[in-house]
Amino acid sequence: MKRSRFSEEQIIGILKEHQAGSTAVELCRKHGISDATFYKWRSKYGGLEVSEAKRLKSLEAENVKLKKLLADQMLDNATLKEMLSKNF
Repeated sequence: MKRSRFSEEQIIGILKEHQAGSTAVELCRKHGISDATFYKWRSKYGGLEVSEAKRLKSLEAENVKLKKLLADQMLDNATLKEMLSKNF
């Protein structure tokens, strides 16, 4: 996955500028981002504070780790069931 040039703090700062009255086009030109990127950020980070964004990122990382553990466990389960079903 491509890493963003902007940190969550910077993204939230840009969105706060928008809430303060700057237009989206003006902000995109100023910060060198596309309209699509701006609106994607707004849908993801709109209304969040910096601490909430950091918590969101840590929860997403934990969720990925848990999904990987679950997938590994399900694979182990399937392997064991297959081994038990074979006649020796």
